[in-house]
Amino acid sequence: MRLSQQFIREIVLRRDEIASFDAYPFSLPVVRDMRRLALHPAVTFFVGENGSGKSTLLEAIAVAAGFNAEGGSKNFNFTTRASHSPLCERLRLVRGVKRPTDGYFLRAESFFNVATEIEKLDSIVCQDPLIGDAYGARPLHEQSHGESFFSLMTQRFHGNGLYILDEPEAALSPMRQMAFLTLVHDLVRAKSQFIVATHSPIIMAYPESRIYACCEKGLRRTRYTDTEHYRVTRDFLMRYPKMMEILMAP
Repeated sequence: MRLSQQFIREIVLRRDEIASFDAYPFSLPVVRDMRRLALHPAVTFFVGENGSGKSTLLEAIAVAAGFNAEGGSKNFNFTTRASHSPLCERLRLVRGVKRPTDGYFLRAESFFNVATEIEKLDSIVCQDPLIGDAYGARPLHEQSHGESFFSLMTQRFHGNGLYILDEPEAALSPMRQMAFLTLVHDLVRAKSQFIVATHSPIIMAYPESRIYACCEKGLRRTRYTDTEHYRVTRDFLMRYPKMMEILMAP
């Protein structure tokens, strides 16, 4: 993808509008030291330990881009429990020349709420086709967690879109994660841009992506083979009997 096709080029933190970096979420290292964050025109990953702030940052980017905090397309406007941080109000998105014609914010922890909202809208709005039909022939709640995730990705994402995904691997088997990479590649070729927070060493292997590690030193651009996720997984699989001895030692 050429830079001219990039929907979001940079994320800028308006530091002069922040009263204190001692209060959450501005105290998080990924935010505290942030100024400008360049995104890849195709795929950008945020990786890091639980609590590192990657999902908080991703959520703020999504809300700043116009998505509902709990997920969905820009047409979704519901709140199960308002919990998003004020970080979105201090971000400026540096956009490219082109505008996406499709978009979605997927977050694993609230996807159930999105599926429920889709069923609710289908029950009160008489239209043909129904909203839920865009997600496949079967209602999302009648599918397994993994099936509903994959139905969303295969049926609802149309290309030329901005897709912001928070831990999409949560419900996907390793085989489905590899299938997900193929889907991402097809959508990238259809002029889409992805911003993804993930723990999956399979998903973050997407070639020529940009990877930011969220750590105590803030955001650091890193190579795939230098991520902790890759190194820990590789070491475990290459010598798992010894690793099990160490982990199960009294």
